[in-house]
Amino acid sequence: MRGSLQSYRKVSLDSSIAVASPHKVIQMMFSGALERLAQGRYAIEQNNLEMKGVSLGKAVSIVAGLNSSLNMDAEGDVASNLSSLYDFMLQKISDANINNDVQAIDDATDILRVIKEAWDAIPADLHELSSES
Repeated sequence: MRGSLQSYRKVSLDSSIAVASPHKVIQMMFSGALERLAQGRYAIEQNNLEMKGVSLGKAVSIVAGLNSSLNMDAEGDVASNLSSLYDFMLQKISDANINNDVQAIDDATDILRVIKEAWDAIPADLHELSSES
């Protein structure tokens, strides 16, 4: 049953991404990273090393994907500042994984949440411009 549910979720996610605007895909990535960080934090609290590794590994992949999606030529200081924040978050997530440090996860989560809230606040008529990043 669990495998069927996971397959359904993957198909559902793949379908959502296929029809989503680039702006929406970035929103989904932010949400996914925040969810994985929460799962990693919970796993540390429960001393579940396997779940911690999987969850934080996925969070790293998503944050690295957000970082690599930046258009450094078009965005100037904004892209450079975001890249620095993403690098900081990646370091914090790695520290959390190595040291079972929930505070490091909280630090990364706080920054990611602020960036997500700013992204979510972009008016719909500017989504095409923000998606070109």
